[in-house]
Amino acid sequence: MERDHANEMNVHGGDGDTPSYVQLHESGELQRRTRLLLDRLQQCDICPRHCGVDRTQDELGYCRSPQRVLIASACAHRGEEPVISARRGSGTVFFANCNLRCVYCQNFEISQCPDLFAGQSGSAEQLADVMLQLQDGLRCHNINLVSPSHFVPQILEALCLAVPRGLRLPIVYNTNAYDSVETLKLLDGIVDVYLPDIKYSSSKVASRLSDAPDYVQVSRAAIREMHRQVGTELVLDSEEAVRRGLILRHLVLPGGLAGTVESLRWLAIEVSNRVTIGIMAQYYPAHRAGEVSVLGRRVSRQEYAAAVDAAHDLGFENLWAQEAGAAAHYRPDFSREGHPFE
Repeated sequence: MERDHANEMNVHGGDGDTPSYVQLHESGELQRRTRLLLDRLQQCDICPRHCGVDRTQDELGYCRSPQRVLIASACAHRGEEPVISARRGSGTVFFANCNLRCVYCQNFEISQCPDLFAGQSGSAEQLADVMLQLQDGLRCHNINLVSPSHFVPQILEALCLAVPRGLRLPIVYNTNAYDSVETLKLLDGIVDVYLPDIKYSSSKVASRLSDAPDYVQVSRAAIREMHRQVGTELVLDSEEAVRRGLILRHLVLPGGLAGTVESLRWLAIEVSNRVTIGIMAQYYPAHRAGEVSVLGRRVSRQEYAAAVDAAHDLGFENLWAQEAGAAAHYRPDFSREGHPFE
């Protein structure tokens, strides 16, 4: 995130560490997990929707995604949390389509317009090329996979090709947290940094705003599994870029719709109040937000300040709080050639 203030993070140094996925590739374990996941595309249960369609025959389930991987954009992104972007930017790969239908989605151009990508080619080789270009060409600090949940098999397939060609950057799994624990377990040792949302504390709100009545229980189970894999404390390198850890994001919504206090209380009690969190003020009415009257306005200063105060009251010390007016800096345009945030 740009324009953030951060308390001193609870971190450990980790320079020179080779990502675990390299060892998994050398042992053949990465290839084994890739085969397991690719086989599951025949009756797709990669995400919690469990559609059961045969994506190997390009049957389309809820996410409207075929077997081929669909890359909407790739760039060196400097608008993420400071330890994600660091000095040279995060090597961000935005995938098309999504397993949620958030009415206020700021990335709706790529997440909820599947017809735009219906004829697009996409192979593991192309994704591997993109990863290596982000590493070697743009010299990014990490590979940041945005909305990866429905393309996990294809991502691992690309890693199998990219590792022998020299890929060594940390892998960031940047997700809405509507993830299958069964799938996440196959990412243990492959993902270095988990970057999940914690969107709601109410099933009714999750159903209305994201068409996911089970979001609360699914996301909480997923976050527990992510925490089990990478722990509480962030590991940074000498450039203050994260190499391993868990960072949770919470977007404050108008009218208390996000259930901020309840989500933070659950996180403090059931996970840890020592985890790193980002309290985001960047909401603005986008996509179909006008269909829900309270979403037709931005978050007030008072609403946002109350969210940050709640985090402090619950003992969270490792957090980023955005400045008022952050929404002006987070308006992507994916129709633009090149970088969607410039």
